[in-house]
Amino acid sequence: MIGLSVAVGRFVEALFWGIFRVAGAVAGALILAVVISVVLWIVVRRIWARR
Repeated sequence: MIGLSVAVGRFVEALFWGIFRVAGAVAGALILAVVISVVLWIVVRRIWARR
């Protein structure tokens, strides 16, 4: 019974780590996309300001 409890605990821990890893990757990609879009917006505004 104790072995089953340990196995379930390790499974749940691995599941949470997997969820947090995916959530972290998604958050990182989202932050990167926002930073790239802001830099692109600044560059486009400067190009239009020169004309």
